[in-house]
Amino acid sequence: MNGRHRADRRPVWDEAAGPLVRPYTVTGGRTRSAESRLDMISVVVASRREADTSRLQPEHLSILRLCRSPLSVAEIAAHLDLPITVVKVLLGDLVAQGFVLARAPMPRADAPEMTLLQAVLDGIRRL
Repeated sequence: MNGRHRADRRPVWDEAAGPLVRPYTVTGGRTRSAESRLDMISVVVASRREADTSRLQPEHLSILRLCRSPLSVAEIAAHLDLPITVVKVLLGDLVAQGFVLARAPMPRADAPEMTLLQAVLDGIRRL
């Protein structure tokens, strides 16, 4: 039997969508990342470290190309058209190996207050 056909000989791809690959095949069956602190608004950027990427999956390499500039997990998932849970697992692999750096989003308490920002804006306008 050809690897592209099921027992009933129908193709396992959709002509319009291309090959159908289940998310768990991309992650090797894993559903959680070792890097559990990642959420959909975590910011990720490729590290400057030169390393051997020959053993990485194509999805890992796609993430590295995207992360040349900082992106959120949600943005990476959108660019790759993959579920966020899958991207979090793949990013966890890359963080663990030192290929990317991840930063949790800035806590709300650390954000400047609107009154302060408004006062700064008013001061600039008066100049």
